[in-house]
Amino acid sequence: MSTPHSPAPNANWPYPTLFAHRGGGSLAPENTLAAMKTGHQHSYAAVEFDVKLSGDSIAMLMHDSTLERTSNGTGRVADKTMSELELLDAGSWHSNAFRGERIPRFSAVARYLHGLGLMANVEIKPCEGREIETGRIVAELCLELWGDRLVKPLISSFSLEALGAAREAAPRLPMGYLVKAPTEEHLSVLERLSCVSIHCHHQHIDADLVRMFHAREYRVLTYTVNDPERVSDLLALGVDGIFTDQLELMAKRFPGYLADANKPLADPMETNMDWLSVVPPMP
Repeated sequence: MSTPHSPAPNANWPYPTLFAHRGGGSLAPENTLAAMKTGHQHSYAAVEFDVKLSGDSIAMLMHDSTLERTSNGTGRVADKTMSELELLDAGSWHSNAFRGERIPRFSAVARYLHGLGLMANVEIKPCEGREIETGRIVAELCLELWGDRLVKPLISSFSLEALGAAREAAPRLPMGYLVKAPTEEHLSVLERLSCVSIHCHHQHIDADLVRMFHAREYRVLTYTVNDPERVSDLLALGVDGIFTDQLELMAKRFPGYLADANKPLADPMETNMDWLSVVPPMP
């Protein structure tokens, strides 16, 4: 299933179960350095964030292809240079406490994560028509920026073009394929791209799907889960990763899943994980 140059899907899975979505979830402006700090402050060992390219091909953090929702700028990201983007306020939309927060370069975020000791799920989020360029540049930067790090970033994307370009540029980096509803048909894509995981919407996950992907040694990660009861259900199914915006709530309810690296693949509903006995810490 794996090529000689790709990582073995079930070997040395270093990532915890809970990931801080876009760095700080709902507690900080997404995809900023302040968001990464917030995730760390709430004891998360791994953060997820989005990377795309500026108009002059600098990798930077941003989810949308336009600026209006998460900054005081207007227009398309692809039409702005990085110098122009760095002048924008990317924090005031969230709250006054983050006024003046800037749109960060991917390289700056990587170095900041190293300083905090955080692992990363890097979602390649290309602007339309820039899938191949974005995939290649992000993968090359992951190789460079995490070159001396034991745990490499887990790269993911909805774009097959971006993932294909990333795989060509970085044959050994761990990669995951993002879909909404996983099916058996996705197995061929996972094999072709030498992925280690499939990332999907939690509403489309059940025991049979988890068992199918685990049988082929693919990890199953789910987004974006903000209800603790649903998290409990997913843990019982044996999912390998859960992205959440509710950082404080999930850290209190499921502290054992903030840094539970190297967990084995689990058979749904037959796991030995005693998740019901996890007691939230005192506030």
